[in-house]
Amino acid sequence: MLHERRSQRPLSSPGNEKDIPVTADVEADSWAATLTPRLAQFVAVARHEHVTRAAQQLGMPQSTLSRSMARLEHDLGVALFARHGRTVSLTAAGRTFLATVDRALSEVDRAAESVRADADPAAGKVAFGFLHTMGSETVPELIRAFRTDHPRVRFQLVQNYGEAMIERLRDGDLDLCLTSPVPDEPDLVSRRLDEQKLRLVVPDDHPLATRKRIRLAEAAGELFVTLQPGYGLRRITDALCAEAGFTPKVAFEGEDPETLRGLVAAGLGVGLLPPPAVPRPGVVELTVTAPRAVREIGVAWLDGHPDTPPVAAFKKFLLSRRGQLLLHR
Repeated sequence: MLHERRSQRPLSSPGNEKDIPVTADVEADSWAATLTPRLAQFVAVARHEHVTRAAQQLGMPQSTLSRSMARLEHDLGVALFARHGRTVSLTAAGRTFLATVDRALSEVDRAAESVRADADPAAGKVAFGFLHTMGSETVPELIRAFRTDHPRVRFQLVQNYGEAMIERLRDGDLDLCLTSPVPDEPDLVSRRLDEQKLRLVVPDDHPLATRKRIRLAEAAGELFVTLQPGYGLRRITDALCAEAGFTPKVAFEGEDPETLRGLVAAGLGVGLLPPPAVPRPGVVELTVTAPRAVREIGVAWLDGHPDTPPVAAFKKFLLSRRGQLLLHR
């Protein structure tokens, strides 16, 4: 409901036969709801300078449009038009109001066209998040394969760690995200797509470098380089080490697995990492035989969130890649 207080002094405007009472103290958050339905009508009358012709353009009765403009002036407490028989002209206040309304309606037009374009089945947009470790090979290959059949679909890509992407899903910034571990939360829908073996990476001059396989418990005395807390791979590393019976001694916490691999090569410690896109000199990668060292990769989206056609198509495509998401080494 519009809350208002009438001024005791009417507003007189030259060229108008009637005074328009000033309406004051309209609640700030009510102006848009109160005025918006009449703004396009106001612009039409202002452009035609004739209520009858504006009503014909809008496809509404002249009497209805006249009442709408009178109510608009009444609500604002300002005379927007000077009446001259069957024609009207803008007052100074009307000209000021028109300039701002024009900009506002243009923004609405642009916003409407933008969301319509993003939902276009052939050329719409998919906001897709993925882990840093998926960026060098997996995601480019996915997009290349998808665009074979959907060449004009656009992607807004976000590369981040799992928890940050989940928050962006909830904020509506992402449609889908490729993440690990696969989230199990009531407001999300998630599907497991693949799993990736993790390896114990050691410097090439390390005593363990002559080995091909290792039980993780054998590395209990080593210094580890790991991702920072909050990263999915860090949670998996801590859980696997706990299963092997120890808490890893951390020498460095980073944000990128390939940086960690470089620090392993420099002798700073060992790391439990996914396979590299390109073999890295200076390190040896050992198969972990116990416990089973893998991370699950899955896709997640917000439960109950309606998909645009391009998002639905890409989601279907991702789900069709179960067991074939990664280039297994």
